[in-house]
Amino acid sequence: MQERHTNRKQYFNEQAISTRKYVVPYIEAVIPVTKETKVLEIGCGEGGNILPFLEKGCDVIGVDLNEGKLKMGREWLSEALPGSTYKLINQDIYEWDLSSDEKFDLIILRDVIEHIHDQDRFMGFMKSLLTPNGKVFFGFPPWYMPFGGHQQICKKKLTSVAPWYHLLPMPLFKMLLKAFGESERVVESLVEIKDTGISTARFLSIVKKHNYSLDKKTRWFINPNYEIKFNLKKRVLIGPLASIPFFRDFFTTCFYCVIGNK
Repeated sequence: MQERHTNRKQYFNEQAISTRKYVVPYIEAVIPVTKETKVLEIGCGEGGNILPFLEKGCDVIGVDLNEGKLKMGREWLSEALPGSTYKLINQDIYEWDLSSDEKFDLIILRDVIEHIHDQDRFMGFMKSLLTPNGKVFFGFPPWYMPFGGHQQICKKKLTSVAPWYHLLPMPLFKMLLKAFGESERVVESLVEIKDTGISTARFLSIVKKHNYSLDKKTRWFINPNYEIKFNLKKRVLIGPLASIPFFRDFFTTCFYCVIGNK
């Protein structure tokens, strides 16, 4: 496990930097992001992704199931941008009691969709949260990429750095994790991710099924976030590796896209 997975302030700062440098400009290639933009982040955690939108004067709401993370986020956002106005809400998004006129111009899901159960249902539900011209930004690791199983959260060195073993059949996957000494808590977390991991093909099929527009998409060979994590320069997946369906997910470390109401 890397330090950023336990040092949540570091993780908050890294999120803010990479969102400011890469995510916001990516979205702005599709729609303007201004002080009139109403933004919702689903699965906001401590709110590192929220900070760059607050800096642009947006009206921002973050929703997350973990009140502990939200508490830290309120403190760190207030420190970073005193006087800023935002809401961080501890709520299951399905159970959120929205008023009929509560709609958003932009919804953010960064490293979240791969954790959501019944993604088909969720994508249909999300339309109820969008304005007529609203957009949704997704950034997520495809399931078949080397660390699509989030095994980097493992406590043991070998299990945290070994690629692709999350693709093993479930019984063998669990047996391997336990054999290398991973705790029951870590095993349960990784098993849940194995249940919810999503490929780009399945994601795009759900987008099409629910009649969203696909406004922009990018397969990253080197995730933009790796610049701050590992000092690696971002690179788009191009050439033969990018043109072969299914196979290309093995080399796509992150998938960005913006979708919207038609």
